[in-house]
Amino acid sequence: MAQIIETIDVDVPVRTAYNQWTQFESFPNFLDEVESITQTDDTHTHWKVKVGGFEREFDATIAEQHPDERVAWTSTGGDTEHAGVVTFHKIDDDSTRVTVQLDWEPEGLIEKIGSFVGVGGHAVRKDLTNFKEFIERQGHETGAWRGDVEA
Repeated sequence: MAQIIETIDVDVPVRTAYNQWTQFESFPNFLDEVESITQTDDTHTHWKVKVGGFEREFDATIAEQHPDERVAWTSTGGDTEHAGVVTFHKIDDDSTRVTVQLDWEPEGLIEKIGSFVGVGGHAVRKDLTNFKEFIERQGHETGAWRGDVEA
């Protein structure tokens, strides 16, 4: 399984960064490969993505979620196998460090080569940069879900 860990500092309070990250249906605004996400209940989502020209769909389950701290998920079916966690760390009252850890299973020759040369890490860095630009430009979250999901 391939692993990607990327971090970015955003100039918004930890609550704002976390709240925005809980708005899964807004991900197409800053995650380049995400076509759409449908949240079916508090812990289940359905994703449509386009990676390397290939369309994929999968379901994901929120495995753990704690306000202003972390959101962890795992795929539960569909065209891709992965799991990950996003953590939020207060730097100061107006800055947050966001860290993404993503474990995924490359499918087919193209993804295996891409994983070997670090394409996935580049994509996650780009998505985090897009998130930073999105949330700093907005200056506030577009919504929030403050529920707690125990592991």
